[in-house]
Amino acid sequence: MSPASPPTVPTSLQERRLLGPVWGSWLDRLPRLAATLLDEWQLTVDGDAMHGWCSLVLPVLTAEGREAVLKIGFDGDDESLHEPQALTRWNGDGAVRLLRADPRRRALVLERLRIRDLTAVPVTEAGDVLATLYRRLHRPAGPPFPTVTDVAGTWLDDLQALGPDVPLPRSLRAQALSLGRDLLADPPGTPVLLHGDLHWENVLAVDDAADGSSPDRWRAIDPKPMVGDIHLEPAPLVWNRWQELQQHRRGPRAGIRERLSFVTDATGLDHDRVRDWFLVRVVLNAASTVADARRASRALTDLEQRGLTWCVTMAKAVQD
Repeated sequence: MSPASPPTVPTSLQERRLLGPVWGSWLDRLPRLAATLLDEWQLTVDGDAMHGWCSLVLPVLTAEGREAVLKIGFDGDDESLHEPQALTRWNGDGAVRLLRADPRRRALVLERLRIRDLTAVPVTEAGDVLATLYRRLHRPAGPPFPTVTDVAGTWLDDLQALGPDVPLPRSLRAQALSLGRDLLADPPGTPVLLHGDLHWENVLAVDDAADGSSPDRWRAIDPKPMVGDIHLEPAPLVWNRWQELQQHRRGPRAGIRERLSFVTDATGLDHDRVRDWFLVRVVLNAASTVADARRASRALTDLEQRGLTWCVTMAKAVQD
């Protein structure tokens, strides 16, 4: 078997260089690392390279001919550090199955699912899928997973450190800081293992026949696992598929509130607490955008400016 050629990193992943030199260093090393892993694990590339926000994903065939994917994560992403341990804990029950891992090099071999994600199912028909995933993924856990208190506490510290001179309403920033601290100080019930980034595009179909009435045919991918308050989890299900929210027949704010109620009902969680975490997290998302630009010593792009405006719209929608 001849040595693998370094794969071409997709242009849209290369754009992460705008986020600073740490990203640039990883992207420079990535093609050679991928080729090394392909050789060591006797994997053959079996399709075009894909990527997530902070990972390269290569469709491969194993030495036994099994369809799989090789995923190599950005080594500066602490939130996905314990992805292999979470996938091992779930063992294919509601999440993609882990076949092999090298945590030091942030490399995973995973079962290959379909490209089709849960955006292919209308929101109002996906309730059974969401309920099933929440029931299977959320289970008691402890170390090595970080706690919501530590992770979200750091997010809030970062928001505080940005200072008041950020392109957000000062009252909204202050509210998010206060509300977030209150939520962390009063956690409800038993802490459970959270996926951490469970949204429509991070749920893939096992086969092309999967629909909203077949919850067993969907698997979660790309966890950023932590242990704690389950009410933090639904926020990405609300803010993603944002085009549908913006095109809602009664306007974006009504769409956001309707989505929030649907997701809360489907998952059986406390509406007010999910709403509060949603408000906190959209403000934190906006702050993260500002922080990324500052670290790279650049101005916000037009796309980022629009993203900040949308975060403010979402926060205000759940205050109406």
